[in-house]
Amino acid sequence: MKSYLATVVFLISISGFSQVISSKALLKNAMDYHDPNGNWTSFNDTFTVVMTTPSAPKRTSIISINLPDDYFSVTATKDSVTTTYTLDKGKCQMSYNGKALDSISAKEKNMTCDRATLYKNYYSYLYGLPMKLKDPGTNLSDKVEKRTFKGKTYLVLKVTYDATVGSDVWYFYFNPKTYAMEIYQFFKTDTNGKEKSDTGEYIVLTEEALVNGIKMPKARAWYYNKDDKYLGTDTLVVD
Repeated sequence: MKSYLATVVFLISISGFSQVISSKALLKNAMDYHDPNGNWTSFNDTFTVVMTTPSAPKRTSIISINLPDDYFSVTATKDSVTTTYTLDKGKCQMSYNGKALDSISAKEKNMTCDRATLYKNYYSYLYGLPMKLKDPGTNLSDKVEKRTFKGKTYLVLKVTYDATVGSDVWYFYFNPKTYAMEIYQFFKTDTNGKEKSDTGEYIVLTEEALVNGIKMPKARAWYYNKDDKYLGTDTLVVD
């Protein structure tokens, strides 16, 4: 009897390891961890991000995101230059060292409304994860993998996007006990949609800061996939 029960327990254990959790359940658990009160859809707050890189002066960005009012603004200071991009219900405004720019003067400063949209999408995506993985055009892999990265085991969710959204392949690494998002990684793809292993970056997330009731990673350290070269760190600063 003891031998039989041991065999059953072993088989259950093996089965549980191979079919860890569904992708939808993993995402739900991660969202419950990072945004337990469902605050992202009504997000309205301002936070500061300081970027440090090995070969350039630091950049300090003050970011305002108001999703209900469709408002976004980023004011970035690097050395003696401060630029501001604002999108208010789609209306674009830009300024350079506090002076408002028209389209001609903005172009002279290499500032465009397309870049404003890029910044809006960039910051909303990164600081809205993992909740942004519920957006239309996001395709979750059916299978959740168990992977070891830098000596630690994670539950990994593979994500691709509709062609109108993006062509990169993303992997999100979650703590198997808490479901906290601790790493994400992306690869470029070739013309056939196959990921290229020598492209893209991985981002290691450490510590947490509470913004508008959401647990956001406090530090994001960026590295190249191909050679682990360190690129820089974004540090979230909140009052």
